[in-house]
Amino acid sequence: MRRTTIALVPTMGALHAGHIALVKFASRRADRVVVSIFLNPTQFAAHEDLTSYPRTLRQDISWLAAARTDLVWVPSVDVMYPAGFATRIVPEGSATAGLEDAFRPHFFSGVATVVAKLFIQCRPDIAIFGEKDYQQLKVVTQLARDLDLKTRVIGVPTIREKDGLALSSRNAYLSAQERTVAPVLHRVLSDCAKSIAAGGPISGILENGRTAITRAGFALDYLEARHADTLAPVGARREGPIRLLVAARLGKTRLIDNIAV
Repeated sequence: MRRTTIALVPTMGALHAGHIALVKFASRRADRVVVSIFLNPTQFAAHEDLTSYPRTLRQDISWLAAARTDLVWVPSVDVMYPAGFATRIVPEGSATAGLEDAFRPHFFSGVATVVAKLFIQCRPDIAIFGEKDYQQLKVVTQLARDLDLKTRVIGVPTIREKDGLALSSRNAYLSAQERTVAPVLHRVLSDCAKSIAAGGPISGILENGRTAITRAGFALDYLEARHADTLAPVGARREGPIRLLVAARLGKTRLIDNIAV
């Protein structure tokens, strides 16, 4: 008799169409789908948006019911981090690539610890993550492999608005004016990817892209070309598959995105 397979879709709530796309993907790959909703405090620094992060649990559960999710796991902070909790995972490798970790040094330890707990609690055969958080995808993939967690991590392409903006719960922070500017990130990534694929010099193309992003009104954290598997810096097209990654602030909203070359 065939064993029932389980897919896990980890989320922090404030669900949008991108999350539902992950759920539908999961339902095609496994017999049962579990969606976790946990706003993980350990991946937020004191100055970040933990207190203001959107919380829409009733709506989230309604959407998941409509998507025929089999189980929604909504643990409390006390369940995930009970009194006396004293263990955390500190990942290296992709977690120390000088991208998100350079600006959010606390982030990947919080992610790795909570994802490991979710994998142990839910015991999924596969776990589905969006490619929008590309460095995170690489970190949790290595986490599962290194710790023999018996869960295969699968990345799903970023879901976008018609104008190219990557779907994100934090898009709700954008003002109407900022929302018209936000798609610039994807346009710049696309232009840079085309130029690099055509054989142009990576350093010059990235410098032009950084200028375009800044001129549009963003405060740029990074725009980088990295090896798609290792996230090591690349200087030429021949050095391997390339992923372009960007993070920038528009007003009070921090946006991230990435694209393959």
